[in-house]
Amino acid sequence: MSKNQSSSKHKITSKQVVAICGIVVLVLLYLVTLIAAFIDSSSSGRLFGACLFATVAIPLLIWIYTWMYGKLTGRSTIADLNLGETDNSSED
Repeated sequence: MSKNQSSSKHKITSKQVVAICGIVVLVLLYLVTLIAAFIDSSSSGRLFGACLFATVAIPLLIWIYTWMYGKLTGRSTIADLNLGETDNSSED
């Protein structure tokens, strides 16, 4: 197999990079919160609140990014609310 075939086999998209970064941030936040709870630091309550907030906010921001990417490029994405529907306005 040549270099061109192996490098063009799988291209990482920006959506995949954003999703992986979101996963890494959430996992690190959960680990820091768990460690702070074991150490019994005074900031463990604030870290737990930040963890709860990030659990909702980070996936929401990734969804918004995916939706905006689809709108700006004109492509259908999984974030579209009308995924799977067909445009019947041209049939009238």
